[in-house]
Amino acid sequence: MMRHLSIAIGLAATLVLSSSSSFAAEEAKFGSEQEAKAMLEKAVAALKDDKAKALAMFNKGEGGFKDRDLYVFCANASDGVMTAHPYLKGELLQDIVGKKGFPLGKAIMETAAEGKIQSVTYWWPRPGTETPLEKHTFYTKVGDQICGVGYYKQ
Repeated sequence: MMRHLSIAIGLAATLVLSSSSSFAAEEAKFGSEQEAKAMLEKAVAALKDDKAKALAMFNKGEGGFKDRDLYVFCANASDGVMTAHPYLKGELLQDIVGKKGFPLGKAIMETAAEGKIQSVTYWWPRPGTETPLEKHTFYTKVGDQICGVGYYKQ
């Protein structure tokens, strides 16, 4: 009887551990809030160091500026032309609207401030997918650029 009980407890523990590790693996497929904010802070430092080099790295996803579903985007603060983005480079930031109608680009353009990280929430599909998910984007102004990094609510 004791042997059967210890086997049952062992199986239960194995199931709990394997389901929590598969949950952790699922979580690791996507970027987190902390990772998005850290990437934006790293992007700000890179822009202050060498703007042209930083924008090139953001566009190529080099130097840790593309990680799973996290990436840096930037636009000119003056005219809103996107200077860095995986697929919207050259578009106008102020014209970008979330999939449920929120004018996120306009909101970012109007409120971005030097030295202040803010956030905006809207609906957007993950890269390579069609289904809109809740997305949170941290953004700030750095010199003549407005830049951000967003993550998807899991």
